[in-house]
Amino acid sequence: MSVYEHSLAVARMCLRIAKYFPGEVDMRSLVRGALLHDYFLYDWHIPDESHKWHGVTHAGDALKNARRDFELNEIEQDMIRKHMFPLNPVPPKYRESWILCMADKICASKETVKRH
Repeated sequence: MSVYEHSLAVARMCLRIAKYFPGEVDMRSLVRGALLHDYFLYDWHIPDESHKWHGVTHAGDALKNARRDFELNEIEQDMIRKHMFPLNPVPPKYRESWILCMADKICASKETVKRH
């Protein structure tokens, strides 16, 4: 599965989860953050020293690239930066970030099981 396909699946899952999440959800930020959460612009499947620590570093790489190419609000930045929680230890600040954390893990789990 490509990063593009994964990001679309995560955005769809975010919308499904948001229906049941308590409180107001900024749907525009939710979708934008979900689509950009893995905007790291390299193929992490190819062995390379520069992305040896992909699981820990890619959220920061994605945020740096997204900030360069798009105007992001605080929610979107938090979503991208913290979507790997708890691997990255700082917890999400916004509902949208928590939704993305859940959606990304659900989709990644499904993709992993489907692949094997």
